[in-house]
Amino acid sequence: MKNIADITACPKCGSRELGKGKHSGYSAMHPVNKMIIGTTIEYVICTECGYIIEGYVKKPGKFKGTLY
Repeated sequence: MKNIADITACPKCGSRELGKGKHSGYSAMHPVNKMIIGTTIEYVICTECGYIIEGYVKKPGKFKGTLY
């Protein structure tokens, strides 16, 4: 997996103007089979064309043991 620092250009339009955004609140990601508070989703976004290049949950450990 690439680090966010390794992303230098948008794969869609080629722009080097990138930003970082997040979903939070009611848009948080929640584990399917656990009743816990979710976590923020963060994105690397092209500020020219709006393409979402990558997305990550802020606290991935909350999802351990949720598959199978």
